[in-house]
Amino acid sequence: MIGTTGSGKTTFARSLAQKLGVRHIELDALFWQPAWVMSSPEELRPKVEAALGDEGWVVDGNYSTRLGSLVLGQADQVVWLDLPLWTTFPRVLRRTLRRVRTREVIWGTNRESFRSAFLSRDSILLYSLRAHRRFRRSREQLLAGYPHVRLRSTREVERYLA
Repeated sequence: MIGTTGSGKTTFARSLAQKLGVRHIELDALFWQPAWVMSSPEELRPKVEAALGDEGWVVDGNYSTRLGSLVLGQADQVVWLDLPLWTTFPRVLRRTLRRVRTREVIWGTNRESFRSAFLSRDSILLYSLRAHRRFRRSREQLLAGYPHVRLRSTREVERYLA
């Protein structure tokens, strides 16, 4: 499961994994260390290999630059949630505001803060705006060699899951 920030990867992957009766693996949870420290490819790869194991799974995340074809090469099908920015950005904004307000813990001990969300160059909001177009171009090339489906609207996502 790949897609831009706010496309619904984790929500969709959880639902699909439950329907299929397999494990859900969230790559963000394996990637982010405490204090928002990023895992190196050498640290991330063994974690992902161990999580994949030999049984079925649904993986969500965009780490092909760090993992190469580790996940893509083992997937029966890649689902690309390619939703428009006018859908994804409001989701990211709402999620970020909720996480800041509730001090929700994400991926171990990390929390989003007002400062990191609104006053930082590393803001998830800025990232979602910058990455949207770039992500689309690079994913078209990346997925050319793998079985995949590209879902471009919430309606298509709902139909696929049904």
